Amino acid sequence: MTGRPLSRRHTLKGAVGAAALTVASATMAPSASAAGGPGVEADGTGKATVVLVHGAFADTASWNPVTARLQDQGYTVIGAANPLRGLAHDAAQVAARLAAITGPVVLVGHSYGGAVITQAAAGAPNVKALVYVSAFVPDTGEVLGELAARFPGSQLDAALIPVPVPGADDTTATDLYIHPDRYHDVFAQDVPRHTTRVLAAGQRPLSATAFTDRVSAGAWRTLPSWNLISAQDRGIVPTLQRFQAARARSRTIEVPTSHLPMYSMPDAVTTLIRAAARTIRP
Repeated sequence: MTGRPLSRRHTLKGAVGAAALTVASATMAPSASAAGGPGVEADGTGKATVVLVHGAFADTASWNPVTARLQDQGYTVIGAANPLRGLAHDAAQVAARLAAITGPVVLVGHSYGGAVITQAAAGAPNVKALVYVSAFVPDTGEVLGELAARFPGSQLDAALIPVPVPGADDTTATDLYIHPDRYHDVFAQDVPRHTTRVLAAGQRPLSATAFTDRVSAGAWRTLPSWNLISAQDRGIVPTLQRFQAARARSRTIEVPTSHLPMYSMPDAVTTLIRAAARTIRP
């Protein structure tokens, strides 16, 4: 398999909550000093802007526990709105948001958001690192529905509710929701039910075209990437996540969490994003 070659690998071991994380990492460039500007601390220790892209059946609030932690640690964080209207449209919207940011960016995608950042980053020169969290990591020319079908076991399809909606030119399109009664068990079984009830009530639909759109660019082929694999994921199965991470030569951690580690293990997610951010020179 092809991908970005690693010049050196080493393993970091540390406890995050009760879980031991094993990190496969390449040589990391030291941070350079810089002063002023968006995403750069005034004290001279440069920090890239972290842009968080949410996935399907969610909005930017899905990142709230991680956003708060990164902000507490001095990072400039932007929660990019993902329209969930199809891959080409969504990637173009995120790319436009990236173009408005001055300085280097760590671009992070969860779930379907991983496919969006894979395409959006291809035309964004300020993106210096990609971070995938329980995510799709497709290659150029792939279709998400076909990619997911290569690794069976997902419980997501059976939990979806299709809703006909007005489409372009007086056609009918289809929006997809997770049935509220299935949201906890399929999406976030290790998150308290009082939290998943609120998330399920506020979920945003995904256009069904997202599973049939063809990926036009695979930015992980030219950018370094990090990947958090959710070992208990019932949406994007762990075998698919491991395959994608190996193909992309990502620096990888695996944690015993559901499809929503931003809520169940936010410290692990934050640590991985910081690892990516520390390699970037402002």
